[in-house]
Amino acid sequence: MNIAPIKSHGDLVASRKPGFGMNAELFSRQDIFENDMDVFFAKHWIVVAVTADVAEPGDVYTIDIGKSSIIILRDDDEQVRAFRNVCRHRGARLKEAGKSTVGMLVCPYHQWTYDLDGSLKHASHMGKSFDPECRSLIPVHCKVVGTHVFVCLSDSPPQDIALLEETMLPRFAPYDLTNTKVAYESEIIENGNWKLVMENNRECYHCAGTHPELIVSFLSEDLGVSLEEMNEESLLAYEEYKKSKAAIEKNWEDSGLLYSTIEHLDEDAVTQFRTQRMIIAGSGESQTLDTKVACTKLLGDLTRRDLGDTHMWTHSSWTHVMSDHAIISWIIPLSPDRTLVRSKWLVHKDAVEGVDYDLQKLTEVWIATNAQDASLVAITHSGTQDPGYIPGPFSSFTEPYVDQFSRWYAARLAAHGV
Repeated sequence: MNIAPIKSHGDLVASRKPGFGMNAELFSRQDIFENDMDVFFAKHWIVVAVTADVAEPGDVYTIDIGKSSIIILRDDDEQVRAFRNVCRHRGARLKEAGKSTVGMLVCPYHQWTYDLDGSLKHASHMGKSFDPECRSLIPVHCKVVGTHVFVCLSDSPPQDIALLEETMLPRFAPYDLTNTKVAYESEIIENGNWKLVMENNRECYHCAGTHPELIVSFLSEDLGVSLEEMNEESLLAYEEYKKSKAAIEKNWEDSGLLYSTIEHLDEDAVTQFRTQRMIIAGSGESQTLDTKVACTKLLGDLTRRDLGDTHMWTHSSWTHVMSDHAIISWIIPLSPDRTLVRSKWLVHKDAVEGVDYDLQKLTEVWIATNAQDASLVAITHSGTQDPGYIPGPFSSFTEPYVDQFSRWYAARLAAHGV
């Protein structure tokens, strides 16, 4: 019996027909998953936390990413730092995944003790010749952008994170996101490959049919349209939409608010991101069922509610910031067919639940949307593993960013010799 040879990761990527979906094996094989983790979650910048996760000195947030584990903490000088969660003695984990508060980091094995700056302060029975300065915790490259805590596990992190910082800091500035608190957080394990999770996030072709809560705050024209399929009445309505959009954006511009779309997505990008300020439908205030603010204590020192949705995509996260709250989600792949989606709802640090905001109103749209997306990813992953699966064509009107993600994925693998 002839057995077909196993194709390499690179060959499977190269075999993708332009404008079509990826090969099924790219979503299922363990060796490909391990390559993805090494390239996209170890050598690229990824979001792993928000500053409110480590609000005070001594606050610690430990995150497991594949075989790696990272400690995020706020030190005594109020700086957010990141370290490898590995004791410099015999490698024991210092902290379990999750949040805690400490004075110092103490290894549970032999009680080696580290200051919040990573320096080794105590190691008994090591003799006079032992040099503790050579055994500080291993730092991880860390940057805070707005409230997003980005890390890169590589010794040579991509330098174009500077472009993301330059673009996003002035956009996030009016919201003062470092002075927020976590009003609610959720974790969903989606039964699908991480690339399918991100593909789903990169298009809203599916939104009208599957996200009844979310679609309330979206203008349908912003989800992608095919002008060639419109009748005369629809074309007139689209012209009215463009005039209305231009007027709102002119008002934002006159108020000094940045709104234009900026993309750093193509094959030559390393730190991939996209941002724009989207108009919110209805009352124009927030992504809620009535499109009005869920929290009456606005972020920062804001007084204006109709600021739209300032969003940011990266290759592993998505962010929506409105006048009253922010929703930040990111992924951590667990296996070829399981992906953790972690989401945080942020409000002003002084906002009081039951007084300034109702938690159900604040969270119900994206709790529903996340659950719906999990179901969509699951049925897609399952379908791609069916012997009858043949990659289909993307819509150039509503799925251009899915095709772009596939091209970027291939380019980054090639850049790392895969």
